[in-house]
Amino acid sequence: MNRTRTHARTRATRLATAAATTALLALSTTACSESDVDKAKDRAASATAKAGEAVSSATEAAASKMAEVKDGVDAKTDVKVDGPTKSEDNRTAAKITATNSTDKKADYTVSVNFRDSDGNLLDTAVLNISDVDPAKSKSGTARSNRSLSGTPKAEIGKALRH
Repeated sequence: MNRTRTHARTRATRLATAAATTALLALSTTACSESDVDKAKDRAASATAKAGEAVSSATEAAASKMAEVKDGVDAKTDVKVDGPTKSEDNRTAAKITATNSTDKKADYTVSVNFRDSDGNLLDTAVLNISDVDPAKSKSGTARSNRSLSGTPKAEIGKALRH
């Protein structure tokens, strides 16, 4: 596993752990018995594991999709996030625009990272933008794989022109 993916998983796990710990502390101060506290601990541990697994699964799936692109050329400078993210169908969405800087029609495969305000990776999605004419732009919408809390920001992780 590469260092970036491991780092993202660690940061997401820390974020989920902090949220679960906060919930656990709040519950433990109002719990009536040790049994209630033990149940809260189990729920917090489960939530932490699920959050880390979701980010890990999304980043692995995105890496796999990007690896499927044959003869792709780095085109990160051709691709940008257009405006802020928005909520759409209970998921976070971001408009992505690819501008073809070549003299031939091209397709773009783009990984889009959704991050919270602290820079923690929340999710990763892959978007295909097909048939972009030379010196023209074309847009598509990248959607998170799951519901994300807050107002995540989208950034281009990797972009390939092929």
